[in-house]
Amino acid sequence: MEEKLRALETRYESLEYSLSDPGIYNAPERYREINRELKELAPLIEAYQAWKAAEKTRRETEELLSDPDLKELARDEWESACKKTEKLWDELRFLLMPKDPDDNKNVILEIRSGVGGEESALFAHSLYRMYNMYAQKQGWKFETINANLTELGGVKECGVLIEGAGAYARLKFESGVHRVQRVPETESGGRVHTSAATVAVLPEAEEIELEIDCKDLKIDTFRSSGAGGQHVNKTESAIRITHLPTGLVVECQDERSQYKNRDKAMKVLRSRLLDMEKSKRGAAEAAERKNQVGSGDRSERIRTYNFPQGRVTDHRIGLTLYQIDAVMDGNLDELIDALMTADRAARLADEIK
Repeated sequence: MEEKLRALETRYESLEYSLSDPGIYNAPERYREINRELKELAPLIEAYQAWKAAEKTRRETEELLSDPDLKELARDEWESACKKTEKLWDELRFLLMPKDPDDNKNVILEIRSGVGGEESALFAHSLYRMYNMYAQKQGWKFETINANLTELGGVKECGVLIEGAGAYARLKFESGVHRVQRVPETESGGRVHTSAATVAVLPEAEEIELEIDCKDLKIDTFRSSGAGGQHVNKTESAIRITHLPTGLVVECQDERSQYKNRDKAMKVLRSRLLDMEKSKRGAAEAAERKNQVGSGDRSERIRTYNFPQGRVTDHRIGLTLYQIDAVMDGNLDELIDALMTADRAARLADEIK
C-alpha cells in the first residue's frame, strides 16, 4: 500500500509540474483534465503527507523512550503520534478504496404515499418540502418532474430532479420507507396515527450508459391537470411514456412544453431502467453482503418521525435526534453525515477481513 501511495504522490507532483508549463494554457482540454485529476488526488496526498509527518514523529519519540531521562516526557508524545498514524492509515485505506461511480451524479428522487390514506399523502408532501429545503441549503437545483396531488395538498406520488455536486453521494441512503407518527390534520379526536411514505433515490442515468430502442416505447400526450395549484393546459403538452418490455410508465406534466416534458420523462425512464439492471446484477452480492446502513431496498423501513415526542430515529444506525422541526425544515446534515460515517466504517471493516 505504501508503494502505491508513493507512486500516486509522484504522479501528483508530475501533474503539478505540468501546470507550470505556459504551453498548457494552449490546450484547454488537457488543462481541465490535469486540474480534475489533481482535485481527485488532493485529499489522498494531503492525508499521506500528514501520515508521513506523524510516522516520523512516532519513530523519533520511540527512540527517546530508551533514554531514562527523557522516557516520561516522550511517552505522551509517542502515544499521541501512534494514535494519529493509525487514524491516518485508516483514512488512507478508505481513500484508496474504489469510489461509487455514481456519487457525483444528479438525482432522480421519487416520493410515494403508502399506508395511511390521506395522512400518508400529507406526510409525503412534508418529505417533498424537507428535501426541497435541504437542496436549497446545499445550493442544488430542485426541479419537479411530475406530481400527483390530493385535494388537501398531499402527494400521492411525485418525481424530482436534483442537480448539484455530490447530490447522489449525500442522498443515496434516503431510499426506503419513512414512517411518521403524529396527529393527522384530518383527525378530530387528537389520536396519534402511524402512516408511511416511500422514497426512491436514483442516480440520473446518462444516455451513453443505457440505450433505449424507440420501438420499445409507447408515447402518449394528454392535457396536464391536477389538484394543489398545478397548471391546467389547454393543449396536450403532458407526456406519458410506457416502456413496453418492462411495463414501466413515466409521466411528466410539469412543463408547458411537450418537448421539455418528454426530455424529463426520458431522464426518469432511463434512470429507472438502469436501476433495475443494477439491481439484477447486484442481487447475488446483496444476498451475501449487507452493510451497516442497510440495503437501500425500498421495502425497508429506515426512519421514524415521531412528532409527539419531537424525535427522528434512523433505525439502520440507531441514531435518534430530538429536533424534528429542524429536520423537517431540511437540516439533514447530521443524519446524512452519520449514515456516511457508518457506511465508511462498514466498508473499512470489510476491507480488513
